[in-house]
Amino acid sequence: MQLFPRGKWFTAIFNDEPRYTEIYVDVTTPVEFSDDVVTMIDLDLDVIKRRDGTVFIDDEDEFAEHQVKYGYPAEVIVTARQTCDWLVGAVSTEEPFLSVYKTYLDKVR
Repeated sequence: MQLFPRGKWFTAIFNDEPRYTEIYVDVTTPVEFSDDVVTMIDLDLDVIKRRDGTVFIDDEDEFAEHQVKYGYPAEVIVTARQTCDWLVGAVSTEEPFLSVYKTYLDKVR
């Protein structure tokens, strides 16, 4: 199940068992919605929560490389990093990462 929150700098994928990755969050620019298209820019930073509770940041090297390659503005870099740092704690302590998504996964089983 995928989450595209309005006005936030991330998108999230919630996986059911047997996937060992429970939550996979991409740090992105805020999502833009049109009639049948969802658009955002993936900023490479990923926060992953495994089913055993382990949380880690992935692709920090790509984020650093792409800052230079694509000329990310300073405010994009700062906001992406702040969002990533917040997500590291939020995926284990805040909704929609705790239980809300599970009710939706139950509907598609």
